[in-house]
This record gives sequence, C-alpha cells and structure tokens, in this order.
Amino acid sequence: MFPLDSPWNISFAGCGFLGVYHIGVASCLQQEAPFLIENAQHVYGASAGALTATALVSGACLGEAGARIIDVAKEARKRFLGPMHPSFNLVKIMRGMMHRILPHDAYSKATGRLGISLTRVTDGENVLVSQFNSNEELVQACVCSAFIPVYCGLIPPTLRGVRYVDGGITDNLPQYELKNTITVSPFSGESDICPRDSSSTNLHELRFTNTSIQFTLSNLYRVSRALFPPDPQVGAEDNVPARIQRCIAFLKKKWPVTVPATSAATE
Repeated sequence: MFPLDSPWNISFAGCGFLGVYHIGVASCLQQEAPFLIENAQHVYGASAGALTATALVSGACLGEAGARIIDVAKEARKRFLGPMHPSFNLVKIMRGMMHRILPHDAYSKATGRLGISLTRVTDGENVLVSQFNSNEELVQACVCSAFIPVYCGLIPPTLRGVRYVDGGITDNLPQYELKNTITVSPFSGESDICPRDSSSTNLHELRFTNTSIQFTLSNLYRVSRALFPPDPQVGAEDNVPARIQRCIAFLKKKWPVTVPATSAATE
C-alpha cells in the first residue's frame, strides 16, 4: 500500500487476445475509482497491454476498443490456423483499429505519461518509449510492442528507423517492481488486479519476464487462448463484472475512497 499523496503508476501486462480483460478492468476503474486513472503519473503497457494503456491515456472510447478486439478475434476464428493463416494480417488489422479509435491528439496526451515496452532486435534489450511526435508514431509503437516474431510475420516493424518486436519478450509488465505501481494481468498470480482461481493457493508459479503466472489449469487455458482466441461468448469467463469487481474491491481495500456502489461497467 502506498499513500495517496504520493505519485502512482498503472501497468498492463502483455496477453494477446486476452486484452479484452484489460478493457474490462480499465472500464471498471473509470467508473468505480476514476481517481486512480486521472491522477496516475504514468500508465505502462506491453504488447496487448500497450493497446489498452494507449486507449486509456488518450481518452479513446474503451467500449469501441473492446468491440474492435472482439471483432478481430471473430475474424481470426473464421480461418484454419486462426491468426496464423497467411490471409490474416494481424499487423494491418491492428494498425487500422488503432487509427480508428484514437482521437486526433492522442500522441500529445500520451507523450510523457504513456510508457510502451519494446524489445530492440539488434541487441535484445528492452526499451520503454514515452515520447511520440504524431499519432502515426504512437500507433507504430503499439504495433512494434505487439509484434510476435513468426506469429505476426517474419520482418519486424520499425520505429524511427530501429526494428523492434514484442515488448513482452523482455518486460511483460513494465515498472512492476515499483511499490507504487498497480499491476493488471489476465493471468492468475500476484498482480494487483487479476483473476483469482479456486486453486490460486497453489504456491507454484512461473515469472515470465516480470509477470507472475500461477500453475493452474485455468491459467494454462488462458495462455493458449492468448494466441488462439476462443469463442467470444466462452472467452468472456474472466471478464464478467463479478470477477472484475472482486479485483476492484481489493484495490478499494488498499486505497479506500468513497465511490458510488454501482455495478461494474461491461464493454
């Protein structure tokens, strides 16, 4: 727990097609504890988490963002091999989606406050980008952060002349180690906001580039669905209001505020 008179951050973990979980959490935070978002000094994200972080910081409509992610998942499921089918261009789809949902001044709102995790191809080092000169540059940073080699293509995208790949490879939960960072992950583990599995008392866990993932059957299923999206109706299991509300209740216990007792918003 950290005092509310000190600055804090929010960090969204990389999670592939489970990114809709982040949208649900962000929507809940906006409704139930808006001060956590409005007063957050920095909002970080890796891979799919970078997309939600970008939408949140820029003031984009989270409902539209969630709907777009579901549409992309539906489109992928129509094909044999899903998102790995040669005719499915995830990078092109992602770029178009971001341009549609972001306001024209998104890059100016994001500069200095948003942090996107990238992995530099030349030396494999992690880079945290927080300066953007245009919406195109902001979108390109998101594309680089979510580019999984082979899965998304063979030639890594570039940002300012440098090639990058998925930020989750080197840092899947940026700035998680800071005691004043609120961490969000769709995998059951030690993150501040995450699903709580019935077997979450299991002490065995995997720490994947800073993301805590407990060894549970539910998590194994989630990992598989991060790359190959489930049916949207089935995949909503971890996004229902009751589950997210338990996470929000956890935050309220640590950072008590007076908020209206409303149900969680769903997108």
